[in-house]
Amino acid sequence: MESNEDMKRDLATIDEAIARGRFKDDWASLQQHRTPQWFEDAKFGIFIHWGVYSVPSFGSEWYSRNMYIQGSKEFEHHVATYGPQKEFGYKDFIPMFTAPRFDPDAWADLFKRTGARYVVPVAEHHDGFQMYRSRLSHWNAVEMGPKRDVLGELTRAFHERGLVNGASSHRVEHWFFMGHGKEFDSDIHEPLRRGDFYWPAMPEPDHMDQHGKPAPTAEFLEDWLLRACEIVDEYRPKVLYFDWWILHEAVQPYLKKFAAYYYDRADEWSEEVTICYKQDSFMFGTATPDVERGQLAEAKPYHWQTDMAIALNSWCYTENNQYRPYEEILQDLVDIVSKNGNLLLNVGPKPDGTIGDEDLAVLNGIGGWMRVNGEAIYGSKPWKRFGEGPTQIIEGQFSDAVKKNFTSRDVRYTVNGSNLYAIAMRPAADGVYRFERLKEGDAEHNADFHGLIDHVDVLGVADHVAWKRDDTALEVHAPTIPGDAPVVFRVAVA
Repeated sequence: MESNEDMKRDLATIDEAIARGRFKDDWASLQQHRTPQWFEDAKFGIFIHWGVYSVPSFGSEWYSRNMYIQGSKEFEHHVATYGPQKEFGYKDFIPMFTAPRFDPDAWADLFKRTGARYVVPVAEHHDGFQMYRSRLSHWNAVEMGPKRDVLGELTRAFHERGLVNGASSHRVEHWFFMGHGKEFDSDIHEPLRRGDFYWPAMPEPDHMDQHGKPAPTAEFLEDWLLRACEIVDEYRPKVLYFDWWILHEAVQPYLKKFAAYYYDRADEWSEEVTICYKQDSFMFGTATPDVERGQLAEAKPYHWQTDMAIALNSWCYTENNQYRPYEEILQDLVDIVSKNGNLLLNVGPKPDGTIGDEDLAVLNGIGGWMRVNGEAIYGSKPWKRFGEGPTQIIEGQFSDAVKKNFTSRDVRYTVNGSNLYAIAMRPAADGVYRFERLKEGDAEHNADFHGLIDHVDVLGVADHVAWKRDDTALEVHAPTIPGDAPVVFRVAVA
């Protein structure tokens, strides 16, 4: 752990970098940020939740908090399985987290086959265990548990395969995450000092918003800033994801300082980077907004991201995960891309470092579809109308569990090069598709599309398909296509 003098030196180094860079720690200066072109073109990334919380494989990645809440299912499971918390605490899972089958090259190969263009491993979750080499705490994966630099090994493997590397930090929530352990006789007790695994274990705030009390202290936030900047300096992620509580009023000065430092460092590397944030924790226009487990109802003039998981109930692996079908995830991807967004899809590896069969089936299904239909996704732009059809999207966070039940009449549009892509969200049983936005018409009759169509293809089908166009719709007759995945029509404009 760094001494106070070392911390002061490192904090001064951050200030010096900001002083000489073009980005300063205020919103007006941070408005210079531009969403990277690589990020806008990528469309699809992989999120990875894997850490000590994967070992119990119960409840969710919030096990470290919930196992100390008396009466919770995690509390009862923990006592029944491992014994009282005073005898077996969360820290005692660390020696069990040996990850004997962790293979970063195999993971990177899988994500490449899946069609992802960037990957965001969790560098530090709310539990406070760093998945990388750190000078700020001994509680990290290099010194304990697997005794490997997980983030570093993955970063190398991603670079070798042309995948863009990212990282996420959920550290700020550690302020209160272990606090319930002080409410009874557990292994979390005073005195706790900076550098301790459970530190500071404060009471849970009265509100989980920007004004929650008790507020994080300067000591905690300086440590948070140094940890975030350490990830930047050592691993150079091109996208940095933060969880929600960075919106707290006490965090904001440190958040602006981090953003300025990160963007200035990226200038030094001649790299384009971005920060993904939730809610309104950043001033609009200074980073990339993210919608957790949800979508937007309409296309936006700015680029955005959704992060959602293959499992509905947890971001990490548990023995009772509820897995979504890959076809539903592809439908969400198509909807998001048509509205100027990216999908960051989470996978939760098992504690031994393998990826489970259910996750593999989803990732392989997505990869097979992307190899055929990727030209409608990668590098595409939204069309002037994102889509049509009867199914309504519920806008906002935490709506991914609501089944949308898309039909073949639900269509999303993208544009890439000289082609317009009409994507039916589900195959039509009779092979007949009608695209009302592409009907014949002129400006006087409020037609959406006045262009000339040369031919129409179904991606993955060798021959042109039969089509006709009148003042009601572009009607296409296609071969019967099995399954429930979206069907992509390439409309070649003359």
